[in-house]
Amino acid sequence: MISALMDGVVLGLQYGLLGVGLTLIYGLAGVINLAHGQVAVMGAIVVSLAMEADVPAVPAILIGLAAAAVFMLLVDATLMRAVYRQEGESRILLGLLIMLGVGFVIDGVLEWRYPIQQLGLRIGGEPIPILGVPMSTGSLLATAVTVVIGLVLVVFFRSTALGRGVRSVIQDEQGAMLVGIDPARVRTFVFGLSGLLAALVAVTRAMTGPVGVSSTISFTILALIVAVVGGLGSVSGAFAAGVLLGVVDRLSSFYIGTYVTTIILLLCAAITIVARPAGLFGRSH
Repeated sequence: MISALMDGVVLGLQYGLLGVGLTLIYGLAGVINLAHGQVAVMGAIVVSLAMEADVPAVPAILIGLAAAAVFMLLVDATLMRAVYRQEGESRILLGLLIMLGVGFVIDGVLEWRYPIQQLGLRIGGEPIPILGVPMSTGSLLATAVTVVIGLVLVVFFRSTALGRGVRSVIQDEQGAMLVGIDPARVRTFVFGLSGLLAALVAVTRAMTGPVGVSSTISFTILALIVAVVGGLGSVSGAFAAGVLLGVVDRLSSFYIGTYVTTIILLLCAAITIVARPAGLFGRSH
């Protein structure tokens, strides 16, 4: 029981970070990024290829993160321009279709060129007992990285001019423009940040198990579930929902079995939509 809870927290923090990138893009651009999981795995594959080319682990990880961020910047600078010219439901629908297409393209390329390529980061060391539960070094390192990045994001959004600008655009784009904030530049920044965070999640997951092409769809589904439960546009909601769903995931696997875990997580999202459409931390309108 305690082991399942600990594993759930570790997994949930990664879920939360996965949901942050997706929820930020929706909050700023009104776009549901259905290619989020594909971008995450693409970054992991780049890391794997770099390490196979004898690039040390840390530089290889930085290359993978940069590749995912640059890819999302290119998407923002090209395909998203047509989306930004739309308003309301038209923007949401066009953005959804475009990002779905981007996801299909990434999946197709990865399945074609790297069908069996995987990223697995072996972290040495003996298990360390936490509350009487032996935790692997990989799990603890992944948790530490996720917590540090989460704290950095909190400080960034609360204490920096750019972070406050992002929050302003999410809350009121017209008002942000009136005080001199350029929503287009903020969106570009967030698209790059989203790609970087997605790839970082794939890297941290690789510290506890291999990440390959088969993970793309599951990453996207998990990011959507976290964003819906936490509240689209809410960073704190994404982390809270991630931890909650991670614990639910591990407990359901422990007591029922892994074969129904995804169904239970989808049920959590459905209940949230019915009981609180804005999500646990989303703004009601």
